[in-house]
Amino acid sequence: MPDVIFNGPEGRLEGRYHHSKKPNAPVALLLHPHPQYGGTMNNKVVYTLYQTFVRRGFSTLRFNFRGVGRSQGRFDNGQGELSDAASALDWMQAHNPNTTACWIAGFSFGAWVGMQLMMRRPEIRGFISVAPPASLHDFSFLAPCPASGMILHGDKDEVIPQASVDKLAQKLQKQKNIKIDYRVIEGSDHFFQDHIDDLNKHVNDYLDKMLTKAA
Repeated sequence: MPDVIFNGPEGRLEGRYHHSKKPNAPVALLLHPHPQYGGTMNNKVVYTLYQTFVRRGFSTLRFNFRGVGRSQGRFDNGQGELSDAASALDWMQAHNPNTTACWIAGFSFGAWVGMQLMMRRPEIRGFISVAPPASLHDFSFLAPCPASGMILHGDKDEVIPQASVDKLAQKLQKQKNIKIDYRVIEGSDHFFQDHIDDLNKHVNDYLDKMLTKAA
């Protein structure tokens, strides 16, 4: 799991990158929760997602948004972080020029940034959005949502009420040509304390279905 430093819009960005041994491997980009509330690329949910994609043969990158860890710059309310994510995807594509598919996964704030990036980058084929902050941020930009994906939420989430995510999922599920797999993890809070294994099972089950179809 080598440390990497790559150029972002406001200076260097720090990441951890696994390069797949498979030729033409798919790529996955992982985005962490809110930098001002302790979110980093080492967050337990982000790390779990990272390991899941690595095990499946993806070239996989998680990185720190500007101002976090050794990443330069300062917090920019999502706009700058979206630019950071675009730079991270550019860097990964430069190292995987023959990639067959691109996935994005984000947790909380990272889910919001990831879904915005998906609107700008048509090569993103699938997404996993964990605890998307539907009560804090406007997701109306997903009109239409450009790719199928998975939304995961805990029914005991004390930060983002489940009702707001229910509404987002229902809205997206009505759109044509995509499928949204929305799953609620019983008993889980916003940080999936004691429910990381449940989260991992759901993600693996979803990827089993989607990657078998794509094969």
